[in-house]
Amino acid sequence: MDAQQDAAAGRPLDRRAELSEFLRSRRARLKPGDVGLRDFGRHRRVPGLRREELAQLAGVSVAYYTRLEQGNGRNVSAEVLDSIARALRLTDAEHAHLTHLAKPKTHKKKPAARQQQVRGALRQLLDVMEGVPAYIVGRRAEILAWNRMAAAVFGDWSELPPAERNWARLVFLHPEYRDLFVDWEQKAIDIVCALRMDAGCYPDDPRLSALVGELSVKSDKFRRLWATHDVKEKSHGVKRLHHPLVGDLSLNFESFRLTDDSDLGLVTYHAEPGSPSAESLRLLASWGTDATRAGTGSSAPPR
Repeated sequence: MDAQQDAAAGRPLDRRAELSEFLRSRRARLKPGDVGLRDFGRHRRVPGLRREELAQLAGVSVAYYTRLEQGNGRNVSAEVLDSIARALRLTDAEHAHLTHLAKPKTHKKKPAARQQQVRGALRQLLDVMEGVPAYIVGRRAEILAWNRMAAAVFGDWSELPPAERNWARLVFLHPEYRDLFVDWEQKAIDIVCALRMDAGCYPDDPRLSALVGELSVKSDKFRRLWATHDVKEKSHGVKRLHHPLVGDLSLNFESFRLTDDSDLGLVTYHAEPGSPSAESLRLLASWGTDATRAGTGSSAPPR
């Protein structure tokens, strides 16, 4: 049974295989010239750096690095991982992902499959953020709580079954979200990168494995993006939307990790003061529930 079939059956992801494939993919994207090595133009059987070149840059033996790339991260030190991360030119997010894969933490107090909870005070905070679309997102890209403005902008998620309140499912399996996000491709990449980070932290999460397996079967795009092993975290930026009722929106988003539960994040959106997008948000706010229920179906973004 291959990795995708394992995932589809809800089996945990193979951490050793994940570590091996991640290191191979990061090594493959580097050329000798990228890291100050001479390239004598000889034919290379594989793209990117050779193992011996990477080991030289990291200051470890070829045999040691080979064992690590084969998925054996047992007893590897943080210092060695730091050296390999520098040699591979890893980003902070990629460095953290490598560490999670090579030296997994135990989650005795927070089992991976536990039900995620949102404190009542956080739900109240969402409700009082009038005019600001905001929601709480958890592991596996699950949408756990949201306010009225988020429903007006992104669709009334309360009309969906709880299992479907998930950004990965919405983006890859609900065609209407291709129309909502102007740069749908980038949104899709961001979602997969976030799921990869989750997989590094919780490789034994059967619900995450099942989600990855299902999306791999149902979406060619997801399957291709998942195979890249790319990881990153986006804490802020600009999201461009094409809303069915008010047209184009350009919204700044901010993402905040909650200190008492780093698996939960608060995401907010706002428009530049005085901009057409700000006026459109005020219009959506004035429509209230009518904005979320307009059109052909309330489980989709309003039409």
